Amino acid sequence: MKLSKQALGAIMMTLQKSLMEQSDIVPVLEGFNLTPDEDDGNVLHVANPPVVSFENVNPEVATAETTETDTTDTEA
Repeated sequence: MKLSKQALGAIMMTLQKSLMEQSDIVPVLEGFNLTPDEDDGNVLHVANPPVVSFENVNPEVATAETTETDTTDTEA
């Protein structure tokens, strides 16, 4: 059996969530409900992928686009 891209994404989101929340990843992985693909029974999907919320993200955090240096000449 193999994991579908959806299942791999669910694992990656679980990892991201556990890192953000500094929590244990194992209970979430143990709680996954795995279902076989309808077309290919050798591929597994996660029926209950985790939900990752970014509610506590600081809007003041700069992105690469906002940190570029202004190249205009301001010297007189």
